[in-house]
Amino acid sequence: MKIVAVTACPTGIAHSQMAAENVKTTAEARGHEIRVEVQGAMGAQDELTTEEIAAADVVVITADTAVSQDRFAGKPVVKKTVKDGVNKAEAVIREAERLVDEADAETVEESPEGGDATGADPTESADIDAEADGVDDADEDRSGGLLSTLKRRFS
Repeated sequence: MKIVAVTACPTGIAHSQMAAENVKTTAEARGHEIRVEVQGAMGAQDELTTEEIAAADVVVITADTAVSQDRFAGKPVVKKTVKDGVNKAEAVIREAERLVDEADAETVEESPEGGDATGADPTESADIDAEADGVDDADEDRSGGLLSTLKRRFS
């Protein structure tokens, strides 16, 4: 799988660099190709090219500041914090893998009307917090959905 990633924090000195390194190391250890752009107060370092973005299967953004996503239109995107990139890089990359697998499945599973069979949007942002906290989608389904899950977590 080919991944392009952007890490960004307000200063771009330490945390975005650590997130970039952890996400890159984890992706490579899992057998993926990855290019990481680091953004900070001084601008972008190792800026992604249009060709790299076009060839990517998925985009990973770990940022605590706004990252323009226009150039990633049509790509599945995992959006998390820099802290997630530093401390939960494995979960971030697993979520990217899941998004690509789902996008591939949806390409095959088209409904007769031309839409996808699941109604899911493969380009929407992914959320790994439930997985990282040990709560999976099956738990949400059994308990009545997201609202019930949130009530359990915060009460």
